[in-house]
Amino acid sequence: MPPDAYFAATYADARAKFLTACLNAGATTWRYRHPETGPDGESLYTDAARLGAPDAERVVVVSSACHGVEGFCGSGVQVGLLSDPNAPRPPDGVAMILVHALNPYGFAWLRRVTHEGVDLNRNFVDHSVGDYPQNPGYDELADAIVPRSWDDPTLEKAQKRFETYMQTHGFEGLQAAVSMGQWTHPDGLFYGGTAPTWSRTTIEGLCSEHLKHARHAAFIDFHTGLGPYGYGEPICAQPPGTDHYDRARVWFGDKVTNPANGDSSSADTFGDMLNGLANFLPQTSCTSVVLEFGVEPVLDTLDALRAEAWLTNHGDPQSELGRAIKAQMRRTFYGDEPEWKGKIWSQGSERVAQALAGLSGL
Repeated sequence: MPPDAYFAATYADARAKFLTACLNAGATTWRYRHPETGPDGESLYTDAARLGAPDAERVVVVSSACHGVEGFCGSGVQVGLLSDPNAPRPPDGVAMILVHALNPYGFAWLRRVTHEGVDLNRNFVDHSVGDYPQNPGYDELADAIVPRSWDDPTLEKAQKRFETYMQTHGFEGLQAAVSMGQWTHPDGLFYGGTAPTWSRTTIEGLCSEHLKHARHAAFIDFHTGLGPYGYGEPICAQPPGTDHYDRARVWFGDKVTNPANGDSSSADTFGDMLNGLANFLPQTSCTSVVLEFGVEPVLDTLDALRAEAWLTNHGDPQSELGRAIKAQMRRTFYGDEPEWKGKIWSQGSERVAQALAGLSGL
């Protein structure tokens, strides 16, 4: 079966392929039902599957759709891991857990955020304290990032605001202001929320139950939207010099990047999931990477996010413009072409094999 067949056209199709692959592979499965429904009234689920012993002390966790609409990518790799006869398999003493559609709402509705309007990868902060990171750059640009109108004059004014900001702070400064995370504009981009989301609670509950025997865990979380077309940048957000970061470099090689080093396509962020889960599992030695696959140029990606946020807050999703914006979101985060899918499967399965080998050596 060619890699193209592992990928799906919709969330519902992706879930059906995943569950069929689980059945054929003899995987142990469980599911978490989401409180909302999809665009056709369908039930939404985060599904999970395990290959290997439930009490394994070394576990690889492969997750998809942290950012909803980005789920096409990771879902395809997960189906391939279960279906492809040459896919890596956990050796004795190692288990593999596949978490399909962490954010099923965003996956089904072609949104990056959760049903609470929150960026899950900025939600892993201590909400009980309420002392959220400050992002004055976002505050300065908020009404340009997501304006109240979506017409040429408004967008031209916004572009001039961005250009003026870059003259002082550079492109990297603009990217950081927009994407590092913010907790002051609920209708904006990269909003971290004021409480744990359903998806955060779900993945933490899954880890509590299914990683309770794990002394060592590797996390691989699939994302799209940054970097060159079809290239999967392995990003480790743990601080350089830590055992976590050093293991990632040994297992996945010198292509591993770190936002704090300035060598990543991603800005340094607050409240990301993989660091949050490492803190949530103090009894477990964690090694984590995000695989970030490029689709469209970064400024086009930003424009798609801005348009979708405007549409949700101020537009009509059923209008011609609304449908065009939704199509743009899918196109921006899913390279729906055989070449792109082949690149994703090749690199994704290789990284999983590296994580399994790394764990087996501990």
